[in-house]
Amino acid sequence: MRLIILAGMVIALSLGATAMAADYKFGSLEITGPWSRATPKGSQTAIGYMTIKNNGTATDRLIGGSVDVAANFELHSMVTENGIAKMRELKDVEIRPGQTIEFKPGGSHVMFVNLKHPLSKGEHVKGTLVFEHAGTVQIEYDVEGIGAQRAPMEMEHMQ
Repeated sequence: MRLIILAGMVIALSLGATAMAADYKFGSLEITGPWSRATPKGSQTAIGYMTIKNNGTATDRLIGGSVDVAANFELHSMVTENGIAKMRELKDVEIRPGQTIEFKPGGSHVMFVNLKHPLSKGEHVKGTLVFEHAGTVQIEYDVEGIGAQRAPMEMEHMQ
């Protein structure tokens, strides 16, 4: 039992040391825990994840964005058709009143294309999200390890 408690404390401490993902409120929109993964040397793309909630009474749309570390920013969805996962670029992502949109591994995400340099664990990537009605929001993505499946803050909330 002591070993389990000690192991849990070590995990919590190590996660707490990297759990820096910020939350952003902009008008009726909440952007929670933006993060990305470290990339291998020579990689030309990286992927960004986050949660966006619309607490307002009107629909808004995420129509684009940018990051300092890449030439292009794209919105993507992942769909499985006949057992094959396919990625599709989107022109926008609708966020209805009361709706929460999750950009997560294996699902919809933002893609950073033509990286200027590889992303390293512990790095913080400045970026913007552009919404049809709310306008431009400045955010920062925390970079986790190459194999990360979710941001450390999300893992802490699950404990």
